[in-house]
Amino acid sequence: MTRRGWLLFLTLGVFWGMPYLFIRVAVTDFDPVVVAFGRTAIATLLLLPLALKARALRPLLPYWKILLLYTAVEIIGPWVLLGHVEQRLNSSTTGLLIAMVPMVAAIILTVTGHDRLDLRRSAGLLLGLVGLDLEFDDLLAIGQLLLVVIGYAIGPIIVSRKLSHLPSIGVVTGSLAIAAVAYLPFAVFLWPAQITARAAGSVVVLAVVCTAAAFLVMFALIAEAGPARMTLITYINPVVAILLGALILDEPITVGLAIGFPLIILGSILGTWRSAPPPDAVVTATDAVEPADESNVR
Repeated sequence: MTRRGWLLFLTLGVFWGMPYLFIRVAVTDFDPVVVAFGRTAIATLLLLPLALKARALRPLLPYWKILLLYTAVEIIGPWVLLGHVEQRLNSSTTGLLIAMVPMVAAIILTVTGHDRLDLRRSAGLLLGLVGLDLEFDDLLAIGQLLLVVIGYAIGPIIVSRKLSHLPSIGVVTGSLAIAAVAYLPFAVFLWPAQITARAAGSVVVLAVVCTAAAFLVMFALIAEAGPARMTLITYINPVVAILLGALILDEPITVGLAIGFPLIILGSILGTWRSAPPPDAVVTATDAVEPADESNVR
């Protein structure tokens, strides 16, 4: 990968490792729905001129049902649930557990017959699960985070199977706009009586940096280094989330977190490593199924 490619890669890793910190800050004063609405609405306004200039929205119309499904599982549900989760769990813990997405995606692809688990990948998935540093005193937050992980795993699969031929900026802008409209009536009802600078600033950063700018960097990285590199971003995000949580919010780096992090990352790498086809399988170029691209995870 070129120097520019590495710069884009590291920048995107930081941009998509930051949301957990700013969500944690924002939900101290705003309802999670308000945070999600502000993030999607502002990001939509920033990306819409680019999508219109590229004429990237009209091609989405025949696929509006699939786009709605993708938006529901990738944005509408997860972004509200993340806000509720971070009212209970540290941002570093949340960011670390999101690293389970590649493992869950591998399981989903195996169950649906698009991939298979060999001994190495199975061991990797088990290793990743061993690395989870959880206290089960808040099962609600853990259950909500599990739903986020499942949504983040399903979303890219939908894109790679049904929407990959459409303009990326159109899909992103369209899904953000749909999510903003879905949040709007609830956000109006839950709008805070007082808007603090700390929470408002966090929402702006989430929208401008972690969403709009991050997607532009993602498109540039794909053009520079190809989509295959994007899966590695999933392993960078937790590092950023843990460091920011410790440095800015004084969140503790526990022994369990320090041990669990490398186990989850190693388990994710092993668990998502593409399996070789069975010896008796004949796979043609048109029959081959690519693994899901987790590039949309943040």
